[in-house]
Amino acid sequence: MSEFIKIYNENPNQKAIDKVVAVLKRGGLVIYPTDTVYGLGCDITNNKALEKIAQIKGVKLDKAKFSFICDNLSHLSDYVKQLDSGTFKILKRALPGPYTFILPGSNNLPKVFKKKKTVGIRIPDNNIIRTLVESLGNPIVSTSIRDDDEILEYTTDPELIFEKWGKLVDIVIDGGYGDNQASTIIDFTEGYPEVIREGKGSLDIL
Repeated sequence: MSEFIKIYNENPNQKAIDKVVAVLKRGGLVIYPTDTVYGLGCDITNNKALEKIAQIKGVKLDKAKFSFICDNLSHLSDYVKQLDSGTFKILKRALPGPYTFILPGSNNLPKVFKKKKTVGIRIPDNNIIRTLVESLGNPIVSTSIRDDDEILEYTTDPELIFEKWGKLVDIVIDGGYGDNQASTIIDFTEGYPEVIREGKGSLDIL
């Protein structure tokens, strides 16, 4: 049975964070808050966990459009080709924030993502998930928790999320009510910004 853990965004409890990190390192799946909708994720280095998430989402892992959650921009060079200074300035201005940036992937991507030429990078403005990634020591592969309801795309109540998803994951973090608007997705792979989805993040950063 999965656990339901309360963590406060203002001051995440390190003991609770360490507990979640231990589960991620064992290949567990975790649902967590971000600055937009709740996400489902696992340790980027654990192939079995990645396969499990792809299965839950009903996609093939090599075709999956998962994003990488980092705690700051210093991880970028591990997974992304060198960016021009204009692109980097926009990222610096926007992050942490409710954006997903599609960037050209480097040769250092984990084995299962080797065929991918692009990677989605997220640095949410949320202390819980950023502290989690920092304590883990590498990014978390992430995907949004979508709802089957046609009117409500995303569930915002962590208790309802636990009710629905608890059997499929190891931990659901209760970080308070989530947002029901997803991140703004901006693609920089052609060297200029292309807005793929306008979400919570303002386009004033461009």
